[in-house]
Amino acid sequence: MSTSNSTYTPSLTIIGGGPGGYEAAMVAAKLGANVTVIERKGMGGSAVLTDVVPSKTLIATADSMRRVGTAQDLGVDLGAGAEPRAVMAQVDRRILEIAGEQSQDIQQVLERRGVRVIHGVGKVVGPHEVEVRRHDDADGEPEVITSDAILLCVGASPRELPSAQPDGERIFNWTQLYSLAEVPEHMIVVGSGVTGAEFASAYDLLGAKVTLVSSRDHVLPGEDQDAAELLEHVFESNGVNVVARSRAEGAERTEDGVRVHLSGEGAKDTPYIDGSHVLFAVGGIPNTADLGLEEAGVELTESGHIKVDGVSRTSVPSIYAAGDCTGVFALASVAAMQGRIAVAHLMGDAVKPLRPHLVASNIFTSPEIATVGVTQAQVDSGKYQADVVKLDFSTNPRAKMQGVTAGFVKVFARKGSGTVIGGVVVAPRASELIWSLALAVTHKLHVDDLADTFTVYPSMAGSLAEAARRLHVRL
Repeated sequence: MSTSNSTYTPSLTIIGGGPGGYEAAMVAAKLGANVTVIERKGMGGSAVLTDVVPSKTLIATADSMRRVGTAQDLGVDLGAGAEPRAVMAQVDRRILEIAGEQSQDIQQVLERRGVRVIHGVGKVVGPHEVEVRRHDDADGEPEVITSDAILLCVGASPRELPSAQPDGERIFNWTQLYSLAEVPEHMIVVGSGVTGAEFASAYDLLGAKVTLVSSRDHVLPGEDQDAAELLEHVFESNGVNVVARSRAEGAERTEDGVRVHLSGEGAKDTPYIDGSHVLFAVGGIPNTADLGLEEAGVELTESGHIKVDGVSRTSVPSIYAAGDCTGVFALASVAAMQGRIAVAHLMGDAVKPLRPHLVASNIFTSPEIATVGVTQAQVDSGKYQADVVKLDFSTNPRAKMQGVTAGFVKVFARKGSGTVIGGVVVAPRASELIWSLALAVTHKLHVDDLADTFTVYPSMAGSLAEAARRLHVRL
């Protein structure tokens, strides 16, 4: 990109209007670039329309059911026969309304900043060219947009089993759950990773009988073991049936529901499960087919993900990529960060490569599980030398007031220096509480920096400061 002419305006074409795409568009427009965003579903992409926003809205409703369910323990008289009940038609209507409003808000913000938004399908036809077929002119000639750089933010789609094709009525992937007339009588959730655990938790609180099929020994096999064990204990207390060491081989419709066929060690005594509905949450597939990437020289992994470096560049210098299609982390926050990094690199702004070990993430189960930085498994393996303090929220006064009985905070400090290098929070709103630990990890704060910072009394955050105080070493 030439910079000899001070009036030169760089240009960027973005395929995909999800978090990676629209965040990049906003930053690029602010820095003075001419930006075009091509989105085939609606601004916000799958994250806003079918994935993150809808699922977390459903979970918010489920959490309200949790709070109503514990209200009597706090002295609230709900009245005779006032049993809380989720009205799914109303819940789903609200979910879709919020998703639609969020999509419109994003488009309006982009257009106010001068971003050109095209609803259509884009395809890479060269290092600097994108061919666009507009939805409102499907039979017309495609437009070719030439720009200094291209940013690919095309996301991923749910992985589906050939023997369990979703029909949107009884057999679902995670994008199809928002047209239910009633709470499922018995929801079978296949997959015990983040998505499966979140939906199992939500439907349990909404009043469904839930069976969770896990191919591993326990739920959330890749997460903090203490957190996973606590969640599994909560599941057991709530009546969620976890079928471990089992794989779903397929699903079929029955007269009044579904039957899921299982294999594996755990299936010896349970070769199949009958339920009213089944959700398959078994990973995603990047939406990189038919984009012209290989013809343009963009390298892909064996799984079809786009190879990128720390500043989101692909193997073609003028083409960047961000989000689930890169296979880095399937998190909206990471997609947005990758998009912003790509723009900073393109525009010659100050740029820091993506640092995966600083990613803060959250699992929206009940309770939520939030993590950042070094993990317990890395400490146990000897990869990191750390002092660890774990405090249960059972002694926290704010937790007692709110009726919170399950949860903890865990802080990792580098042995010798006392620098905060990781943390885990398991609690309602853990997604909010983890930010202080993420700030400490990112900026290499000392445990004393946390301990010496005022917290509100009473508050859940007080336990984070208390954990830091317990990690203090007398000088």
